[in-house]
Amino acid sequence: MSFAKINIYRALKTLLSKIFALILLTVTAGELFAQQSEVKMVPSGRNAEKVINSDNLRMQVEFLTDTTFKGRATGSRGAAEVALWISRRYENAGLMPFDGSWSRSFKVGDAVGRNILGFLPGKREASKEMYVIIAAHYDSHGIIDGNLYPGADNNASGVVAMLSVADMFRKMKDLGRSYGKNIIFVATDAKEKNSAGAEALMDDIRNGRLKDPVDGETITMDRIRATVVLDILGSTLEPIHKDRKDFLIMLSDGQYTFDLTRANEGQGMGLDISTNYYGSKSFTEMFHSRFGDQKIFVQNGLVCAVFTSGITMLTNKVTDTADTLDYEVLRKRIFLIFHWLEKIL
Repeated sequence: MSFAKINIYRALKTLLSKIFALILLTVTAGELFAQQSEVKMVPSGRNAEKVINSDNLRMQVEFLTDTTFKGRATGSRGAAEVALWISRRYENAGLMPFDGSWSRSFKVGDAVGRNILGFLPGKREASKEMYVIIAAHYDSHGIIDGNLYPGADNNASGVVAMLSVADMFRKMKDLGRSYGKNIIFVATDAKEKNSAGAEALMDDIRNGRLKDPVDGETITMDRIRATVVLDILGSTLEPIHKDRKDFLIMLSDGQYTFDLTRANEGQGMGLDISTNYYGSKSFTEMFHSRFGDQKIFVQNGLVCAVFTSGITMLTNKVTDTADTLDYEVLRKRIFLIFHWLEKIL
């Protein structure tokens, strides 16, 4: 072989090596891009935020506090109509009923109360043994001495927050995301009747009457990982710090406070967070363990976290109306609660 032919051979070999390397680099880069694209397509909780806006929150609170429902007193026609509306909201959110029914009735004196339950299954291989209950009471005081108690903050705000969380989880489900625990959504009745609705729920569980809608297995107390109560959640009248109206109070036994801090910082929520009731140890214990539906859950040995914006001068008054709430702050609170739930599920 001549010297010229050798040079041509070497040049051709070098060129082919470069072409092969370029092809290999292109394929590798393509695979890497595909992997990155897959990562980007993993559903983010941020996607769920798009289904909630402050105007819609206001409309729902205004609806629940309308004079048509006459204060949603337990056993009243107004309360029954609201219970039906909540059932439809559950259905629209893609939840499942228990035993083919959204409603579970119980006696409260001479009246009939109705808890409204909906179920969101988690990953069955991971979630079969674990449940989280999210509860908000929908009853108020009705009409007393001719005066209507609309119950906007207490607790139309909590009901709307719970339904919004259900909508957000529906969005995540549509995007292909599922979680490690099952969620039981409960709109409790008769909180203003010594939390009779929460007690009826616990009685159903204690006596084996609550069955998993997917596999029919009995849901027992030891399989409930946590209970979450949303109660009085829409006001900014009693801030933790005077210069911050965008605040949220979570009362618990301390198990999930770190998760709340991580969600608040990691999602850029930036809310002013407190894990006690305005710095008072005795009031913190009272509102976490001896007050409201949470009292019933704690008495039954369940871990309970309570989200609230605190009692105000309007609580349990005829002036607790829809126009006194801050819906933009309520929206932020709902987002934070949702992102916190994602961390504990």
